[in-house]
Amino acid sequence: MPSLTNDNLTVFNRPDRVVEGWYWAMPSSQLGRSQAQPLSLMGKELVLYRTDDGVAVALDAHCKHRGAHLALGKVEGTCIKCPYHRWKYDDKGCLVDVPVMDEAPAGIRLGHWPVEEKYGLIWVYTAKTARHPVITVPELEGVEADWSVGSQYKQNCHPNIVMSDAIDVQHFESVHHIGYLLDMEYEVVDANRMVFKNTRHAPKDSRIGRFLRMFYKGPVTYSLNYWNGAMGTVTLGPDFLHFHTLFANRLGPDGTSEGQIVLITKARRGPIGWLFNRVSLFLGKIVVGYFGVGDTPNFNMINANFQNPVKADKQLIAFMQQVEKMKLSEWGWGKLPDSQPPLELADKLAG
Repeated sequence: MPSLTNDNLTVFNRPDRVVEGWYWAMPSSQLGRSQAQPLSLMGKELVLYRTDDGVAVALDAHCKHRGAHLALGKVEGTCIKCPYHRWKYDDKGCLVDVPVMDEAPAGIRLGHWPVEEKYGLIWVYTAKTARHPVITVPELEGVEADWSVGSQYKQNCHPNIVMSDAIDVQHFESVHHIGYLLDMEYEVVDANRMVFKNTRHAPKDSRIGRFLRMFYKGPVTYSLNYWNGAMGTVTLGPDFLHFHTLFANRLGPDGTSEGQIVLITKARRGPIGWLFNRVSLFLGKIVVGYFGVGDTPNFNMINANFQNPVKADKQLIAFMQQVEKMKLSEWGWGKLPDSQPPLELADKLAG
């Protein structure tokens, strides 16, 4: 059986590749109305500003005249003015005014990048046109959500490695001692999205298993909704209350993961609903903290060069195959490969 080394892979765990898609930029609360901030996002220097009417905009950072950083400039309406010579760009990046000229030169424009706000975060898409929506929690699709923006973190490994941890069934037994509750299946939803779900019921032949069966009509709830190979939502909890956590990761310049946690739940009305959600989101934070304590030391010292796969690694292999096929962005710190051949490791593993 072949080793799955970095030399075999063109996208997965590569610090010089950025998959095209939506990535978190900052919490929405950190960008006030009529404010501008610099943003270095996966090899691209941007200015992120909020217009006077509250809409977030992402443009290339430097003025087309002498290269001043626009984050030092002034927001006027939907436009931003360069701090050096007051060249003004609109929210699509087009130059619309030069103070020393009666009319701005035609055809001068900055790169303009799609922006959306969801789950308390500002998201930027790494291509000129967004080909798919921002990540969602499947259970809350079309439902109003409540959320709490949690902590940020940095892990000393690639986002692909961070996300693969949550589908590594072996480690749930060796690290967290709950492997007997999990048997994962997966589905490739589209080019950027993959879903994993537990199919195992709590066991009947143990006291804790019989206790857990009181809270689950079907399998123990543990499902994951992965996007771009770099982020995902995790859903778990008893039938009467599911906890949803978003792990948003982006690639750092040194091959690390820059992450943001968001706790998410269904919106509930009234004072009692508000209080219920605060308690629910707090409990979700405790659950995240429990798993993080066991996993973080491994992230910080891992040499992520996967070798000697076994059949219990089938989810990991499928995830790696999916990432290898994903469309790459021109962002990042490396040259795009000439081709992205898909891995054929699942068949070899089955053999």
